[in-house]
Amino acid sequence: MKASSRFTTNFLTGVAIDNGTRNLYGTRKIVNGQAREYEWITYNQALAYVEAIASGLTKFARLKRGDMVGIFSKNRAEWCLSSHACDRMTYTLVPLYDTLGADAVPYIVNHTELTTIIYASELFNVVLECVDACPTLKYIVQYEDVTEAQRRMAAEKGLELKSLAELEALGKSHPLPADPPTPEDIATICYTSGTTGNPKGVVLKHRNMAIIGSMLQELGKFHSDTVHMSYLPLPHVFERAIMSLIVYLGAAAGFYQGDVLTLMDDMVALQPTLFISVPRLYNRVYDKITQGVAVAGGLKKMMFDQAYAAKKAARAEGYKTHALLGRFWCSRSAEVKEFMAVAFGCDFLEGYGLSETGAVVSAPLRHTPLGAHVGMPLPNLLVRLEDVPEMGYTSNDKPRPRGEIICKGPNVFSGYYKEPEKTAEAIDQDGWFHTGDIGCWNADGTLSIIDRKKNIFKLSQGEYIAAEKIENIYAKSKYVAQIFVYGDSYQSMLVAVAVPDPEVAEAWGTSKGLSREDSTAAKLVNDSEFQREVLNDMTRVGKDAQLRGFEFVKKVHFHPDAFSVDAGLITPTFKLKRPQLKTYFQKEIDAMYAAVNK
Repeated sequence: MKASSRFTTNFLTGVAIDNGTRNLYGTRKIVNGQAREYEWITYNQALAYVEAIASGLTKFARLKRGDMVGIFSKNRAEWCLSSHACDRMTYTLVPLYDTLGADAVPYIVNHTELTTIIYASELFNVVLECVDACPTLKYIVQYEDVTEAQRRMAAEKGLELKSLAELEALGKSHPLPADPPTPEDIATICYTSGTTGNPKGVVLKHRNMAIIGSMLQELGKFHSDTVHMSYLPLPHVFERAIMSLIVYLGAAAGFYQGDVLTLMDDMVALQPTLFISVPRLYNRVYDKITQGVAVAGGLKKMMFDQAYAAKKAARAEGYKTHALLGRFWCSRSAEVKEFMAVAFGCDFLEGYGLSETGAVVSAPLRHTPLGAHVGMPLPNLLVRLEDVPEMGYTSNDKPRPRGEIICKGPNVFSGYYKEPEKTAEAIDQDGWFHTGDIGCWNADGTLSIIDRKKNIFKLSQGEYIAAEKIENIYAKSKYVAQIFVYGDSYQSMLVAVAVPDPEVAEAWGTSKGLSREDSTAAKLVNDSEFQREVLNDMTRVGKDAQLRGFEFVKKVHFHPDAFSVDAGLITPTFKLKRPQLKTYFQKEIDAMYAAVNK
């Protein structure tokens, strides 16, 4: 597969395959509350939409080459068509997670000086709430039809508003030639889900984004019959890298309805051969299935075990029923990967990457044996480990060299937008990007993620703590849905806030003869016997993972409600926002330290 040097070239390559007659984007319409079968647009139809949207956008918003356009929506075909339109005219795309509220959007709008946002109707009020704090915002485009009330409210805020259909009509009546990008033009600015302070804008050029598709193809050997389920949010760089690969191949992508509760129904309707997600989803699927089987026991467990053994044996002989599941960023043991591969009858690949690397650093080959690794570095990407002596990691470690993962290559970003100091902190003078992740080389050339350099702190006795590593270990407890580990530099021990898994909590309460009402997580967080059960299980998983004495939490506060994006406690990609969690639970943290220091 010859590497493209421009993001937009991948789409045009797909259009040329089979004269553009292949299906590209699939959507399920909702009629009377019921989702219909997937309806598709072809590559030729997509190209016509893209040409009209690009021309209409230029005319309506008075855009010029290099201007920025925001997209604020869940995954949908129109999102991708708008993105292709931006590529066609060399507009820089600024994607916004649909979970962002009116407090987070203005920072990105102002930082990029956005004049134009394309959005979904359910986010109209959020856009309107931002206007007073965003003086550059002048033009908004709504995917759905615009009501008179919306048009009036937008005008009152000084905004010009059109529907996407109106924009297309404008473009058809005022067609403009393409103004394609060069490899060095900026394709997108992706704002990372900041866990501290304001998010950073990762600048990715067309050459960065285009090369990722060819790198992934070298590893995965995908083909034009691939059908991808677009579920991972499109502002996530990896989802867009996959979409770039899909269009290059002339393959197809169907969109989920936008609700995780109906995702499995969408999967059944689409029958995808490729599904990409972050570890959290796979871990939860694994936990729910294995815990449900364990609770069922008896005949059901025996039947499950026999079916699993049969599928495992069939897999060993080379039989598969599906093509591929994938996830990025290692957080769980090899048992989860093996379980998913066997249960779904497919290859299961776990890779590693960051927004700054165009989403990917390493990934396994299709037939790489499963294990606690994230594959090999991508072709054309240089990866090495740098010593971190303060954490005891060096390249001379035996049997496996260890250190901070640093890399450079054609997919690595050029810097953070308008933040030269942070760019200099991340990219050294020799051009190496420092990931902040600790890895080790395995004997077979694969890379494993073993620790995190960032988010480390010292306890009062001088011991370094990697909180994320400890949280990932405790999260293996079936009772723990979420956990925040905290350490004070003036204290010699760790404390934590844990959110119990509501289903496991209910099952425990029922097994103890409690009523359904008394078996809720909200009730059980105050039950001393339940607390002891959870603590004992956390201790068990900690010992299994060989945590050192000072890495065990000494006190836990049980919280009934999940950490959420709405509460400002996690990012849209489910990362803990530590400063906000510390502030939110400061009273409980103080009480825990007071109790252990008595």
